Amino acid sequence: MVNAKLAALAMLVVILLHASMPTVAARSSPALSMSKFDGLPAMMSLNGFEKGEDGGGPAECDNKYHDDDGMLVALSTGWYEGGRRCQKMIRITSAQNGRTVEARVVDECDTRHGCKDNIVDTSRAMWKALGLDTNIGLVPVTWSDA
Repeated sequence: MVNAKLAALAMLVVILLHASMPTVAARSSPALSMSKFDGLPAMMSLNGFEKGEDGGGPAECDNKYHDDDGMLVALSTGWYEGGRRCQKMIRITSAQNGRTVEARVVDECDTRHGCKDNIVDTSRAMWKALGLDTNIGLVPVTWSDA
């Protein structure tokens, strides 16, 4: 019960922070500048990067499947920047426990095909490294270029 209340409070904080920040990316333009972001609020979801998993086809950056034990991420279309962040490292911090890890961008979470515009879609290894339960589904995080 306490964890559910903390998760709800963390989500509210992220939503309020997100609402108070200027828009970073135009939804219609995936090709944006390679600006460095410091602590941009997002929602982290679990993605399968291996063949046959819920991640769909091979990763956009290299047209390959990847091991879910790797520190991997797919970014929403605007943040993916038309592939400009491919193979770049980003830093993700859990809003629930403050833990921070780095991950390599290998894919796009396509907002034109159902992905929300504030998603950081990560591998199973990322959830483990952040000490989070994959059964939660979505958790508030912040992320920045590493």
